[in-house]
Amino acid sequence: MNKTQLKKIKKTILKKETLVFDQLVKKQKEESFKFCENYKDFLNQSKTERKAAGQIVQAAEAEGFVDINTLATKKSKTIKKVYKVFQGRCVALAILGKHGLVTGANIIASHIDSPRLDLKQNPVYEDLSMGLMKTHYYGGIRKYHWLAVPLALHGTIIKANNETIDITIGEDPEDPVFTVTDLLPHLAGKTQADKKISDVFEGEKLNLIAGSLPLGSDEEKGRFKLGVLNLLNKNYGIVEEDFVSAEIEAVPAEKARDIGFDRSMIGSYGQDDRVCAYTSLKAILNTRSPDRTAIALFFDKEEIGSEGSSGAKSNFLEDFMSDLLFIGGENTDNRALRKALINSSCLSADVNAAMDPDFKEVHEAMNAAKLGFGICMTKFTGVGGKSGSSDASAEFVGKIRQIFNKNNIVWQTGELGKIDQGGGGTVAKFLAKFGMNVLDCGPAILSMHSPFEVSSKADVYMTYLGYKAFYSDND
Repeated sequence: MNKTQLKKIKKTILKKETLVFDQLVKKQKEESFKFCENYKDFLNQSKTERKAAGQIVQAAEAEGFVDINTLATKKSKTIKKVYKVFQGRCVALAILGKHGLVTGANIIASHIDSPRLDLKQNPVYEDLSMGLMKTHYYGGIRKYHWLAVPLALHGTIIKANNETIDITIGEDPEDPVFTVTDLLPHLAGKTQADKKISDVFEGEKLNLIAGSLPLGSDEEKGRFKLGVLNLLNKNYGIVEEDFVSAEIEAVPAEKARDIGFDRSMIGSYGQDDRVCAYTSLKAILNTRSPDRTAIALFFDKEEIGSEGSSGAKSNFLEDFMSDLLFIGGENTDNRALRKALINSSCLSADVNAAMDPDFKEVHEAMNAAKLGFGICMTKFTGVGGKSGSSDASAEFVGKIRQIFNKNNIVWQTGELGKIDQGGGGTVAKFLAKFGMNVLDCGPAILSMHSPFEVSSKADVYMTYLGYKAFYSDND
C-alpha cells in the first residue's frame, strides 16, 4: 500500500476534528463576531431569570409573536407565532407548523437561571459597626469565587399592599456595589491552611456589606441596621417585613467582555445557560414557515434540579402544548397531547465543560469537548454509571449528526469529565419522560459556574446555526 492509498483510507475512515475558525471564511468570521456583540448585550441585560424572560418576550413581540393567553378562548388560522410566560421566570415560544402538532414538534429547551447568592427572608443585620445582609447561595458554586468581587442586586419585592417593586442596584457605573469580604493571607494560615476547601468557605459567611453610616446617636441600639433599612425605605418605600415576600439576587456587577488579544472569546457571568437561551431564541426568531411546529423553551430552576412550578419538572410544557393544540384547531384530549409529546424531538440546550489547559487531568481527552471546535453533542450526562441521565438513542444522535453535516455545522462530542471524577445533569431527563427523543447539545465553556465563564465566539455562532438547522428539519 503506497502513501497515496493510505492517505485516502485515513481520510475516509478517521474522524476529523475541525476548528471552527479554520472552516469559516472571512465574511462568516465577521458575522460570528457581530452576532456575539448582540449576545453580550443580552448577557448584560439578563443577569437574572426574570430579566432574561423579559428580554426574550421583548424580542419575540418585536418579531410578531402573540401572547397565547390572549387566544385562550378562540381558535386562530392566521396567528402562527405565539409565546407564553409563567410566573415571570419561564417562557415558551412556538411557530405553528404546516403539519398538525399531534405529529410532533422540534423543541429546543434551555434554562435561564444561573448560580448566585439570594438574600434571605430576614437579611439585614449589623456587626462591628457595619450593616450587612445574609444570603443563601443558589445552585452549585465554588464559594470562594464570590468573595472580594463587586456584586449587584436585582430583585422583585411584593409589599404588604401587594405593590410590586423592582430593584436593580450596582449595574450603572454610578451605582454603589456590594461585596463579600475575604480573609487576608497574612492571617489565613492557622484559620484556613489545614482545612478542606469545603470547610474553609462556609455558606453562612457569604454575607454582603451593605453600609456603615449609623442612624441616630451612639446610644441608639441597632443604628447601623437602621441606617440600611432607612435608605431602602426612602429610595424604594419598603420596610423590613417586605423582604419576606421578595426575590433579591446578588450577581456579579461586571459586564460581558471580550477575552484575548484577538477578541475571539467572551467572558461573562451567566453563560451557563444563557448562551443556549440566546442562540435558541435567535434561531426560532429566524425560522420561517416550518413543516413541524418549532418550540423554544426557557426554564427556571435547572441549577437546583429543575424543581418547583417554573422548572422542567413542572407541567408547563404540557400546558403550553395543550394551548397549541387548541388554537391550531386540533383535538385537545389527553391522547392527542400524549401523541404530540411522544412524537416530538428535543435538543436539551445546555453547555458542556471544555477541557482546560491547566486541568486536563479531570477529563478523558479522547471524549472531552474543546473550546473552538463547534457545538457539542453530549449523548449522556449523569454521574458515574450514567446515573441521572436520559442517554440519547443512537438513532437520534445519528439524525442530529446528519442534520449538522448536511448544513455544514461544525460539531464535536463530549462527556462531562472522567467517569468517576464527578458529573452533572440537565433538563433532558425531565423531557425524555414524555417519550420524545432528547439529546443534550450546546457549546462547551471554561470556568463553568464561576462569576466569569468563558466561551468561544466561534462556538456561540455555530450553536446558533446548529439550532436553526434543527428547527428547519422536517423529517
